[in-house]
Amino acid sequence: MKLKITLLALVCATTITHAQFKKWTLEECVTFAVDNNLTIEQFELDLENAKIDRSDAIGAMLPDLNGQASVSGNTGLILDPTTNALVTGTILSASGNLTSTVTLFDGLRNIKRINRAKLNAISNQYRLDDLKDDIRLNVANAYLQVLSNKEQLKVFRAQYAVTEQDLKRTKELVESGVVPRGDLLEIEATAANQEQQIINGESLVLISRVNLAQLLQITDYENFDIADEEFDVPPSDILDNSAKVIFDKALTFRNDIKLSQSNVDLAEKDLEISKGAYLPTLTGFFNYNTRYSDQNFDPITGDVISFTNQLWINDGVSYGAQLNVPIFNGWSTRNSVRRSKISLERAKLQFEQDKLALESNIQQAYVDVGTFEKAYEAAQKTLEARRVAYQYAKDRFDVGLMNAFDFSQAQSRQDNAEADVIRTKYDYIFRLKILEFYFGIPISLD
Repeated sequence: MKLKITLLALVCATTITHAQFKKWTLEECVTFAVDNNLTIEQFELDLENAKIDRSDAIGAMLPDLNGQASVSGNTGLILDPTTNALVTGTILSASGNLTSTVTLFDGLRNIKRINRAKLNAISNQYRLDDLKDDIRLNVANAYLQVLSNKEQLKVFRAQYAVTEQDLKRTKELVESGVVPRGDLLEIEATAANQEQQIINGESLVLISRVNLAQLLQITDYENFDIADEEFDVPPSDILDNSAKVIFDKALTFRNDIKLSQSNVDLAEKDLEISKGAYLPTLTGFFNYNTRYSDQNFDPITGDVISFTNQLWINDGVSYGAQLNVPIFNGWSTRNSVRRSKISLERAKLQFEQDKLALESNIQQAYVDVGTFEKAYEAAQKTLEARRVAYQYAKDRFDVGLMNAFDFSQAQSRQDNAEADVIRTKYDYIFRLKILEFYFGIPISLD
């Protein structure tokens, strides 16, 4: 029995440890960020509010119904509510009524408020989806930054391992008197510089991991890490499309553009609602009322008429309609219309500005893809040349035909070239993904 419990505890501990050190893929990071972002949750609450506004607008078109009841006791000279006669003494009376009113016409403002509420709900949905798009891009950028820093750290460690071998071999050559001690010092300086690069690289990896974790709103930084993957530049034919084609397609589905257009629609609807105040308002009403008094006697028996009977005897209804025609209200309606027109013009200008900003961003992204592609290709060619030069320098150094300083310079140039390849590769990948995102292609490193 004890053995089973021990094995179970071991399995549970292993499972918990495995869960703590989960390696996150890009797709998992993006999904988690979208599902758990606090700002998204706030925007979702705004969307719920917009749906409630629609319910309010529908409710404003329905008749209302209000009931009222009162009981009172009076002493002295009093007006009997059931006979409208003045009586002297103490009287107990009660009354009740039901009133309903309905707006028959208000310049179609209620109908337009319903339409506005529908538009507002759609606008809030676009706003929410636009935020999700931004989060996806930010998470992808942070994820690629972690990958880039990790690859650079691997390069730094691999370079340091090679330098350690050179340092060991140089020590042996110095001890045998083949090379001067100055060469050993130069190699040691190179090794120390690479150790510093490794420390800086580890710091960059940690910082970039923390930045990504913060985007995901994960606070357990120590146990957060991404999957140990290396990505080559994914194949893409996005540049087969011109920047104009990408822009035209982006206009059809980008949530920020839809949000901007919906703001114009809302402003137009607000203008229609404000103009509706110029028109008359027609309201219908219906009222049912009844009353009771303990001074209401039966003329035949002389007894007080019962409470129930009085409710039927003394009840009554009233109904009618009320027309309210606006004549002058201190220019309030006119000023409201003018403000609505200004808001509409502002929304239209913002819409045009958003389209220009999108076109500018796409043009910049299009240029960036071509620029970083060329930079990446140039960095690869430079690295290839630096590797050949380093190998040539190493062969000369090993036979004593090159001093340690020149050899270290050759090695440093190769190290810088490898770092440039990693940096330009991930810069190119991210710019490529941005341009594809504008074209409607979901973010993925596959």
